[in-house]
Amino acid sequence: MLMKPPPMSTRTDTEPRLVPAVERAVRLLDALAVTRQPQSLADLARMLALPKSSVHGLLGTLAALGLVRRDDDGAFALGTKPLQWAGAFGAQSDVLRAFEQQADRVPALQTETVMLAVLDGADVTYLGCRQGTRPLAVNFRVGGRFPATCTASGKAILATLPAERVRTLFAGRSLQRLTRHSVGSVTALQRQLEEAAALGYAVDDEETAEGMHCFGAPVFAAHRSEAIAAVAVSVIKAAVPARRRTELISAIRAFAARLSAQLGADPAA
Repeated sequence: MLMKPPPMSTRTDTEPRLVPAVERAVRLLDALAVTRQPQSLADLARMLALPKSSVHGLLGTLAALGLVRRDDDGAFALGTKPLQWAGAFGAQSDVLRAFEQQADRVPALQTETVMLAVLDGADVTYLGCRQGTRPLAVNFRVGGRFPATCTASGKAILATLPAERVRTLFAGRSLQRLTRHSVGSVTALQRQLEEAAALGYAVDDEETAEGMHCFGAPVFAAHRSEAIAAVAVSVIKAAVPARRRTELISAIRAFAARLSAQLGADPAA
């Protein structure tokens, strides 16, 4: 499924003023990041609703800086420079480093796909993924994005936020639904979040993909009452009996608690 790049930002008086050229360049890189194939100049201009001349100039600059590459047929794709940034981010991210150190240390999760995600606006972005031994309906990858309201990791984070912040975050917008099971309203979402807060974990019951079950738990840092990230485990629903489901929930909560402890969070919080 081809994802559209994020739209041009709208700004309020309390937000920083964006430099238009920089914002257009980032939108262009986002467009290249969400497409599976190199894109032509005309396609990129159409996707971004910008003049070809503007996109051509941006591509030339980004190519010279190693952020974009041009194939022999004239199509454009991401260059190698973002890989350097990704590596630098990993080295500087305490939560990602903790995830990579601990992902193989929870026996009950060793054969399953486990992800680390952070909230990014109304979406979650995956910072880390340890692939399991069984195929899933969704190919989770580092840098991938999904609506937070459809995912266990997103709901696990949202459940730690004040209800008013959640309402503000989704005010005036329809909740994106990936399947017929995805939550359809903010009111229904808040009921799910209240339950997640009480239980200490959130559930994606075929909301991201038909037939898939996912359980997520929040990760905290020192002196933070709101989660900075969440970890989640995804499985094929039909292949998980009730006893295994209970085991996975306990394991993902323990994994989140282990990461939180490594980040200095108060275990009693």
